[in-house]
Amino acid sequence: MQRVVAIIPARYNSTRFPGKPLASLKGKTLIQHVYAQASAASLVDYVAVATDDRRIFDAVAAFGGNAVMTSGTHKSGTDRIAEAAGHTECEIVINVQGDEPFIKPEMIDDVVNLLYNDERASIGTLAKKITDINEILSPHVVKVVMDNEGFALYFSRSPIPYYRNEWKLQNTEHRTRKTQHINTFELQTPDPEFQKFNCYKHIGIYGYRKDALISFSSMSQSRLEQIEKLEQLRALSAGMKIKVKETEFDTFGIDTTEDLRKAEEWQSISL
Repeated sequence: MQRVVAIIPARYNSTRFPGKPLASLKGKTLIQHVYAQASAASLVDYVAVATDDRRIFDAVAAFGGNAVMTSGTHKSGTDRIAEAAGHTECEIVINVQGDEPFIKPEMIDDVVNLLYNDERASIGTLAKKITDINEILSPHVVKVVMDNEGFALYFSRSPIPYYRNEWKLQNTEHRTRKTQHINTFELQTPDPEFQKFNCYKHIGIYGYRKDALISFSSMSQSRLEQIEKLEQLRALSAGMKIKVKETEFDTFGIDTTEDLRKAEEWQSISL
């Protein structure tokens, strides 16, 4: 039995970037770059792409990779890998995002080791210390707080933890079309001082024990998940333990054609 499998969910009909997995980056498709990075992880026994599109399936087969066809009705990549994992004999499943060609093999191995080294963990993931104040404020950057043993307490699009005594807020008020008063805030703190704060952004790679993945995929969305639009809150709401490891690496997801152009120009990265 393969102990660890990495499954890359890939669908063709992305709203913002149709055909994204087959887009070319430095002479190879995005999905091939991701596949190569996952294959280079030393603790992964098997890599496969889970897709609902024959074009992606054929493209993976063409470069010698493994691909499985899955249902076209899945609402998330997690549901897609859960279907694929259900037909695979394994203990641990790593969900490697199909739009992150710069994912490091070391990051994948770190997630595997979280589950190897702590049997209490149902899920493993990564986080990176934030050094840019704009990321604290951005709702597009998901933040995470952990307990003393590294287990996630909460994930949020809001700044967490909030340093009540240190951060100064500038209160600005504006009106909506319904004339309601809305208060918004801008975090004000000197850049050198900002370095002392311990705020972490979530890096979206997950490792699951197989039974935990299958169970998670069968659950209904939780109230917190619906509010924040963060799937991992479903797991926390259900009492599943998510172990988090700090990483020095960042990722760069390709969500739009503009992101692809930036990635092509990212000369410091070799693919």
